[in-house]
Amino acid sequence: MKPATPLQLIALPLILGCAAVLAFAGAGAGQPANKEAGPAPAQEKAKAAAPAGADGDYVGSDTCITCHEDQQRRFKNTIMGKVMANSRTPLEARGCEACHGPGKAHVEAGGGKETIPVRFGRDSKNSVAEQNDACLSCHARGNRLFWKGSPHDSRGMACVDCHQVKQELHVALSSDGRYNAPLSENRGVKKSQPELCLQCHQMRRAQLQRSSHMPYREGKVTCTSCHNPHGSPNPKQLLQSTTNENCLSCHTERRGPFLWEHPPVMENCANCHEPHGTSNPQLLKVRMPRVCDSCHVATRHPTQAQPLGSIKNFNRGCTNCHSAIHGSNHPSGDKFLR
Repeated sequence: MKPATPLQLIALPLILGCAAVLAFAGAGAGQPANKEAGPAPAQEKAKAAAPAGADGDYVGSDTCITCHEDQQRRFKNTIMGKVMANSRTPLEARGCEACHGPGKAHVEAGGGKETIPVRFGRDSKNSVAEQNDACLSCHARGNRLFWKGSPHDSRGMACVDCHQVKQELHVALSSDGRYNAPLSENRGVKKSQPELCLQCHQMRRAQLQRSSHMPYREGKVTCTSCHNPHGSPNPKQLLQSTTNENCLSCHTERRGPFLWEHPPVMENCANCHEPHGTSNPQLLKVRMPRVCDSCHVATRHPTQAQPLGSIKNFNRGCTNCHSAIHGSNHPSGDKFLR
């Protein structure tokens, strides 16, 4: 055998290196290079997003639709229906069984309400806590962050007392059918506000019928403009930390800061006003001059009690002179005259 020439000694390592590169590329394009290599990331993602389907006690939403086609027709156009149709988590991918639980026993029994693991409504055998847990498994954040221990939770209210998912609603030609109502039968609440809240809060219903009221009846504001019905760390389930902050979010002209501040105004707007409605002008708790007399003693002004129809009270409201009653920025406005 002839000895290798210098040129052959240089070319041999290059040939072997190219062969190794080609072999490695072929292994990557086909099967994994060794048996210990796991599935590709895309396969892992598809496996995680795949629904449980018919695995175990879950039968899949397609089985539910065979009998509950009418409910599916309404559900698929709701926000929840669209989310579950494009699921992001294994729980959302379960569809109907994400809320109602595994349906194997229900299918084997040939139907029947009693065989549904989790059922909602007044005739449900599940407790309020079990029904709410099914909702809170997804809706535990955002506005529902303070639901636990909130006034509505502590009074045993269920989510389905106010909300509905598949029920078809027919709005009558009344105040419920205002122009701002959604043009759809798919709604998240059983009634429009404030009618939904006034089912329980009857005192507020009476106040809203008074002559001086916030524009609830006109559809300009609703209960949730000021309150969070799902719970809040603030008093009265207010959206803002104080009553004043809640009011000033709309009445910005009263915010200040003022050079001359009126102490009861800065303390709490509800010292003088009743926000839900009264029989007095400007939502006042009592009429002028009584609202001012409740704090100011009889110095420099006669404040003895008189009938409201008396000539001594006629057209003699305190704000006739003290017009800047919420606060003044005028250098001479210490008496709120300007």
